[in-house]
Amino acid sequence: MPPPRQLNLRLYDTRRAGVLPLEPIGDGPLGLYVCGITPYDTTHLGHAFTYLAFDVLHRYLEYLGHPVRYVQNLTDVDDDMLRHARDQGQDYLAMGRLHTDRFLADMAALNWLAPSAYPRATEHIPHMVAMIEPLLAAGLAYRAGQHVFLSVAADPAFGSLAHVPAADRLALANERGNDPDLPGKRDPLDPVLWQPSLPDEPAWPSPWGDGRPGWHIECSAMSVTHLGPRFEIHGGGRDLAFPHHEAERTQSEGSTGLRPVVRHWVHTGMVHYADEKMSKSVGNLVMVRDLLERWPADAIRLALTRHHYRADLTWTDGLAAEAQLTVQRWAQAAAVAPAAPATPTVMGDRMPVPEGVAALRDSALAALDDDLDTPRVVTTLDQLAVLALGSDRGPADQEAAGAVLRDLATRILGLRLEPAA
Repeated sequence: MPPPRQLNLRLYDTRRAGVLPLEPIGDGPLGLYVCGITPYDTTHLGHAFTYLAFDVLHRYLEYLGHPVRYVQNLTDVDDDMLRHARDQGQDYLAMGRLHTDRFLADMAALNWLAPSAYPRATEHIPHMVAMIEPLLAAGLAYRAGQHVFLSVAADPAFGSLAHVPAADRLALANERGNDPDLPGKRDPLDPVLWQPSLPDEPAWPSPWGDGRPGWHIECSAMSVTHLGPRFEIHGGGRDLAFPHHEAERTQSEGSTGLRPVVRHWVHTGMVHYADEKMSKSVGNLVMVRDLLERWPADAIRLALTRHHYRADLTWTDGLAAEAQLTVQRWAQAAAVAPAAPATPTVMGDRMPVPEGVAALRDSALAALDDDLDTPRVVTTLDQLAVLALGSDRGPADQEAAGAVLRDLATRILGLRLEPAA
């Protein structure tokens, strides 16, 4: 196999507030952890936008010859999950399995590369207990009865990831699940690490009494368990940066003694619909399953991935309609080229192509290296389609343009480009 291409990728790191080179930590696969779903109401476009953005990153790194160990967790026990199961009169695990299966089917329909590991929180309770114990020993956590809390005051770096002003942190945390009035809290912002379970909730043994973990410690434990004490990329939607990822950083670094545990914290923009942020509480969710009944998967996928991952997106059906026209044109252009090899090379850009086509290919790769600038990639693929379908070009130029377009569109953007029936 050819050696991997030099890694020139630059990604925005929320903690350092800049677009910075992605530097591998070791010689093994690049570590990518993305916060997954809480399986009680899936799959909406907010999920799809985030997970397809990281799918493009996953695909691009492997296209360059850099293996990725991609871990996405399943939050199958937390306050929201248990509350929803109680309201619906369902067993929380059965409800979780149902919505997990739906999520995986929806994402498979969108041609998502499945993660290397898909850990469930309920399978990692001992790892969470083991992570809490050194936090207590280091004075970064404290007991209050059967509760254990993370002490934000004990970490001078708390707040350094999300850059939320101190005056705004409590209100934002409360909006995102924090309970400031739990008895025993030294600071109303202190996150829960361990808590006693209610009579109808599941419970696990711990040195602090039977109970269940808080939300933030779940991802800290699962990421370190599956990727090691240091890894390259931790991702999720921008609404997870505070307090979830802020608490994760404190927990992971405090328990391992390593700084930083994560090199790049990467966050996607929010999806809006009908002039409001898409959310369960507002009730304006657009479900992928419903869209798949009206639009081809390629049209939905391109409508999302042609938008830069860090920018907010307002969904309209017009985005899918426009993307569908583009997909049809690209499929026609790709059909000009000979059939793709059964086993593609690490990089399609190793195949010799005419100078003009090579320049466009290099432009697309440069755009991807620049913080995954997929809007520029789409513009370049449109130019390749013009070359492939242009009657003023010779067959060699047309075939090369179609082949490069197909290579980039299918292997990086993740489209299928199936011919129209």
